[in-house]
Amino acid sequence: MIDSHCHLDLLASRKNLEVALDSAVSNGLSRIMAPSVHYESWRELQNIADQYRNIIPVDSALGLHPYFLDANDALPSDKVISHQLSLLEEAALARHASVKAIGETGVDGHIDTPVKLQQQVFNAHLALAERVSLPVIVHHRKSHHLLLECFKQSNYQGSGVIHAFSGSVEIAKGYIERGFYLGIGGTITYERAKKTRETLGYLLEHHIDKLLLETDAPDMPMCGRQGEPNEPGYLTDVVDAISKLYSVEKSEVIAATTRNYFRLFG
Repeated sequence: MIDSHCHLDLLASRKNLEVALDSAVSNGLSRIMAPSVHYESWRELQNIADQYRNIIPVDSALGLHPYFLDANDALPSDKVISHQLSLLEEAALARHASVKAIGETGVDGHIDTPVKLQQQVFNAHLALAERVSLPVIVHHRKSHHLLLECFKQSNYQGSGVIHAFSGSVEIAKGYIERGFYLGIGGTITYERAKKTRETLGYLLEHHIDKLLLETDAPDMPMCGRQGEPNEPGYLTDVVDAISKLYSVEKSEVIAATTRNYFRLFG
């Protein structure tokens, strides 16, 4: 069982990371993908991958999350972002052994950062991902149409995963047709997630080869665990929910999503 999206650097600031990783292994996890959110987290995640490799293999990704694009007030925003994109390119070309993807990147329609700026940065990530032959880990919120605009404008031919996917069957098909995988996490543990649950039912029947499991720890708590930091060991809640809701064997879900992970990230 693999957690394809877990912010281990952020988790380390809220929980004892060694304890959390030991618990994850006890719960059946065999690997974790740790995407980054800003340039300072790249080295931190690589250090985590090195430090805890005897507990569990940790893959990492290099990216600039849309939430963190205006983190420096010392220089005009365009200069800051240009500098950070240069650092991103350097890190991708140097490529630490743990780096298996570009991200977390994307477009968020719910924040104040201008959409055009977010799309500009996202397009830069897509171009870099193709240049270094790595998949992208994509963030979305109220932005499916904006992401599709970027894919068309950039003529992106690579692959990737739409993290924490929620949307209709038609939107899911659109991403799959472009070669993307879909990350399924704690959202489906909530009864109110009717649309996402309906879409997942279709995907399990027709596109189980395009699904990944994720926690997004320490965020996106599972139903019944609100008020505490999420952690990778809770991925079992997602598998349990899928098995119960769709009468699918847990072993089948785990085997399929594990194959999918290695097909995408190598």
